[in-house]
Amino acid sequence: MDRMTVEFCLLDDVQALVAGETVDIGHTRQRAVLAALLVDANRVVPVDHLVDRVWGEQRLPVRPSSAVQTYISLLRRALAKAEGATIDRRSDGYRMSVDTASVDLHVFRHLIDRARDAEDDARAVDLFKQAFKLWRGQPFGALDTSWLASIRTALEEERYTAQLDLTDVLLRRGQHAELLTDLSDRVALRPLDERLAGQLMLALYRSGRQADALRHYERTRRRLAEELGADPSQPLRSLHQRILAAHPDLTAPTRRSTPSSAAPAPLPRQLPAPPGTFTGRAHELAELTAALDAGVARGGTVAISAIGGAGGVGKTWLALHWAHRNTDRFPDGQLFVNLRGFDPTAAPLPAAVALRGFLDAFQVDPHTIPADPEAQAALYRSLVAGKRMLVVLDNAHDTAQAVPLLPGSPLCTVLVTSRHQLPGLITGHDARPLTLDVLDPPDARELLVRHLGHDRVAAEPDAVDELLACCAGLPLALSILAARAAAHPDFPLAVLAEELRQDRDRLDALDAGELSANLRAVFSSSYRALDTAAELFGLLGSAPGPDIGLCAAASLVGRPLAATADLFRQLERAHLVQQHQPGRYRMHDLIRLYATEQAQRHPDADRDAAYRRLIDFYVHTAAGGDHLLEPHRARIELDRPEPGCAPQPLADPAAATQWFAAEHACLLAAQEWAADRDRHEQVWQLAWTLHTFQRRQGHLHNEITTWRTGLEAARRLGDPTIAIQAHRWLGDAFTRAQRHDEAHDHLRQALTLAEQSQDVRGQAHTHHAFAWAWELRGDHRNALVHATRALRLYQVLGDQVGEARAFNQAGWHHARLGDYADARAFCERALVLNRRQQDIDGEAATGDSLGYIAHQTGRHADALRHYLHTLTLFRRVGNTYQTADTLERLGQTHLALGRPAEARLAWSQASDLYRAHRRTADLDRVRQCLADLDG
Repeated sequence: MDRMTVEFCLLDDVQALVAGETVDIGHTRQRAVLAALLVDANRVVPVDHLVDRVWGEQRLPVRPSSAVQTYISLLRRALAKAEGATIDRRSDGYRMSVDTASVDLHVFRHLIDRARDAEDDARAVDLFKQAFKLWRGQPFGALDTSWLASIRTALEEERYTAQLDLTDVLLRRGQHAELLTDLSDRVALRPLDERLAGQLMLALYRSGRQADALRHYERTRRRLAEELGADPSQPLRSLHQRILAAHPDLTAPTRRSTPSSAAPAPLPRQLPAPPGTFTGRAHELAELTAALDAGVARGGTVAISAIGGAGGVGKTWLALHWAHRNTDRFPDGQLFVNLRGFDPTAAPLPAAVALRGFLDAFQVDPHTIPADPEAQAALYRSLVAGKRMLVVLDNAHDTAQAVPLLPGSPLCTVLVTSRHQLPGLITGHDARPLTLDVLDPPDARELLVRHLGHDRVAAEPDAVDELLACCAGLPLALSILAARAAAHPDFPLAVLAEELRQDRDRLDALDAGELSANLRAVFSSSYRALDTAAELFGLLGSAPGPDIGLCAAASLVGRPLAATADLFRQLERAHLVQQHQPGRYRMHDLIRLYATEQAQRHPDADRDAAYRRLIDFYVHTAAGGDHLLEPHRARIELDRPEPGCAPQPLADPAAATQWFAAEHACLLAAQEWAADRDRHEQVWQLAWTLHTFQRRQGHLHNEITTWRTGLEAARRLGDPTIAIQAHRWLGDAFTRAQRHDEAHDHLRQALTLAEQSQDVRGQAHTHHAFAWAWELRGDHRNALVHATRALRLYQVLGDQVGEARAFNQAGWHHARLGDYADARAFCERALVLNRRQQDIDGEAATGDSLGYIAHQTGRHADALRHYLHTLTLFRRVGNTYQTADTLERLGQTHLALGRPAEARLAWSQASDLYRAHRRTADLDRVRQCLADLDG
């Protein structure tokens, strides 16, 4: 059998290549065995060590040594044709005999050792770079055990140290200017590394930036003190003193170069200067590098990245920052063109004009350039063929503008930025899309610091927080503010914050006097490109809530779902909205303000009709959802929805709960919107339809706010029936909030109004609520009085749902008073009625009472049965509030049955729900139960 050369890759996904072809080395465990042997190539690895390396803390097979033996046999078979790669059995383990020159990990270490020993700096740089090129991804890829993770971390530290060594060599060679951007990025990731800090200080000093070098020392000293309680080491302090004194030994050496036999041909170096205040984007930078690496590994195609995002989000900054960091990977030049796809003052640059600019960059004789655009494109592709070049196409309007400028050489890389999505580039040219979002809060703050300095930002924390909130992470907005603040260094930042405080003035404040630094101008370029979606864009600006669902938006514009989805696709392509969840869309706060301004162009009557349709959508859909959640609750009468409004059909209680959860913030905002416009009917209707969901899900504070707003609407309407309901539900909510005086005040008002208006049902409901209020005060005798009154009134009304719930309530209070016989009789009568009326929530509550009675009378097995059935029912209807109470009592029953582990689980689950509902006293009580278990 012919033997063939073999290569092993550990510095990316674990792979084996025989004669240049990838070999199937099996699934995850088998690859982990190979990796464990190759890390210790030519050394014996004991079997128990292999088991630990491959499985770690994960579940072991029944016979781990046999499993290892099986994987070894499969690997031997896979590598049968590999020359110089064998796996030998030794008395206590296995050894992989292999030439280390065929294992990228060992080649990396060998190259680093040679680089450190090299007497010639140029040779050292070359060896370091050869070593770093071996890293194509994360060591061991997706393999993940504790041992592999520790080796991965150690390897990354080896690489990091080697990068520091290379930086020292490059500084000796006088390449401080080229290092500044990379050093700044690395320092941002490792701000406490003193060696790295010293390298940046030296590069800054040699670049004529002594003050910046000293400032960086001060930042490092301060962070060391704040985070580690330590002072800088002696080497860093010494460097600081020498920079202060401008010591001659810090003078930059003359840059060394290699003589050439002939002057090189002029190469295009068209990149604009890198953005000096670039901040964050570590993930996106890594994505761009990964796209380049994937293209190199794949071969045969141009690596294209399409960077998309809203205007002002920093697409060009990202492209330029990455490009400057990676110029060494494009030794044959870099091309750049601003395609002006969204320039507010000019039409997009024709591709033919951009193409002619590229040919000029190659110094092509104008007389030899063909007239035909396609022939020019062919000439351009010929010029870049075989070259490692970067092409940056900035601000493209669409795919058609970019395609003629794409090189044909697979050695080239292309970055395209655009405010539009470019699906044609992705599907037709295998571009990798990268959508930029706003900066996260720490990076947004750091951007301000880089513009204004740490001291000025630290001096006014409240004003800075307000500025950051108003800009919501949009880099252009932050930069405009910073430019305005820098123009008046003695003005307090609070003055600027005051300008931004009012929504109507915010876009005025975000204008630095130039079109490129005017947020309105930036947004208008995208807006002007809209067609039929312009109306939806404007209406979304003032729509209540932080986002909107597709069905709600369809009612807003009065169009079918499919047509509305098409409008959203237009807005998404323009990056004016973001689909942050399937079927849900949101806008950046500043884009939303701009949309609100554009909506003013539409007639008032049209806008009012649109928002009436939207509020009707919320009211009618919520009413349907509430009926699914609580079918025994009285339904409220609603007017027919506005023409063009299409309430969303909900299939079942689970779908209703899911809809309420997704729309909750929008429903609260819709109620506030209606209240501000004196639409009192819709205000109390939203309070009513939200009630079941809010109560069951523990949204207590929102429930109080909702019913307070509903009560005010009832007063404005002068409707006592609505007022009774609002007072009663406010009393119920205040009871659960442990605000007993307020609870009793509202319940008394509800009862008085019900008695005055001879509303027997309102009286029954209010007595029922009073019983609950007295219980939470610990007074079960008064609670029983009100429960009994409620029961009699429900019986007069013939309301069997209310009667069942009152029977259960009376039974519960009998039990809490120690009268278990009557308690059980009442609850069993309740259970019969619950089941007759198919009242699932009521049956669950009764089952909880029966569980408590059984537990208290020593029938723990019966208690367990009742509680488990109760939990099933509560979970079916989504009642997490009462689920928590039942779980707490279930824990007590488990403990009584000698099952501490099950008790712990029940109490832990109850604790999670109490915490989610912010039920502090209940949470403290169940935490004490858990502590007693441990004690």
